[in-house]
Amino acid sequence: MTSIKSNDLLLENIESTEKFPINFKELEQAAKAKLAAGPYGYIRSSAGGEETYHKNIDSFAKYSIVPRYLNDVSTLNTEVTIFGRTYPHPLFISPVGVNKIAHEDGEIAVSKAATKYNFPYIQSTVSSFSIEEITAATPGSSKWFQLYWSQNKEISFSMVKRAEQAGYEAIVLTVDTVMLGWREEDVRNQYSPLKKGYGKGNYVSDPVFMASLPNQEEDAIINSIVENIYHPTLNWDNIAELKERTSLPILIKGILHPEDAKLAIEKGIDGIIVSNHGGRQLDGVIASIDALPTIVEAVNSKIPVLFDSGIRRGSDVVKALALGATAVCIGRPFVWGLAAGGQAGVERVLESFLQETKVSMSLSGVRNLNELRNLTIVKG
Repeated sequence: MTSIKSNDLLLENIESTEKFPINFKELEQAAKAKLAAGPYGYIRSSAGGEETYHKNIDSFAKYSIVPRYLNDVSTLNTEVTIFGRTYPHPLFISPVGVNKIAHEDGEIAVSKAATKYNFPYIQSTVSSFSIEEITAATPGSSKWFQLYWSQNKEISFSMVKRAEQAGYEAIVLTVDTVMLGWREEDVRNQYSPLKKGYGKGNYVSDPVFMASLPNQEEDAIINSIVENIYHPTLNWDNIAELKERTSLPILIKGILHPEDAKLAIEKGIDGIIVSNHGGRQLDGVIASIDALPTIVEAVNSKIPVLFDSGIRRGSDVVKALALGATAVCIGRPFVWGLAAGGQAGVERVLESFLQETKVSMSLSGVRNLNELRNLTIVKG
């Protein structure tokens, strides 16, 4: 059972933070004040005209919780079991790369904050720090590895092997990034964190990648990373190969169509993350929260269905879980917390999410995730 902090109990922490930002808009503004235009624009912006970015957020308002009252909600169990492991709550850290553009401590700070609040940490392929550095900083914590497929598939297999050896619990293959989306803000600012070397942590520490280089100068490293990230030939055959090279569960991140969800099950995939990459890849696609119910229906409880994109507060988490998500991943909010206040900033964001989620569940009249999945959510 978990405890719930009231606003009164949280005030002690808030008073000591020198008016640290509380909600998403405040976090973004605090981060903007500390970041240069290039990094700020890269984190904030999305693809095209940002239609999908705004739909991700606005679509949550179309779903309304219908609470049940006069239930004893004095105790709350938020535990969730995925792949045989029980986690204390259904909140995960989304894979977000190049964290050093937000703060010099980057993914080390985020993973430490995640460990403190028991958020399983999904590490990006394009992290500023390596798998081994994250493992050394947070020994024993729950970690998954998000894989960007490489044109040289042996690099992919090498990184997966390293994650497995480091004790990571699952592999998350992102499938909506076979090439980078059209991001006008980055074009305007002429800014690419990959080309500036912020995403090379896992590459420069990988023996297969380093052996593939014509030389080990910085330009050769960066050019090869950019070249390998571009992989438009990615297909189900590659995933079949990946399954043969690891014993870890494999999830596919980026599924939006129910037929792709059914295919994933047919191909032996262990889980799905419903995501449109926070609107950063293809503009004009369906909001992730609108895609979730049809995918949950198609999967029919055969494999876990996690959710990503557009989560801004605890009530959003409750809505996604009530619509069938097994767990929910948090992205941009923790990045703004990192930019605004380093590890302490991330910790405040995660604590706020955790407590607001608990309060929202209890005020909905539910005491555990099974009851939450039976909560009525209406659209309109």
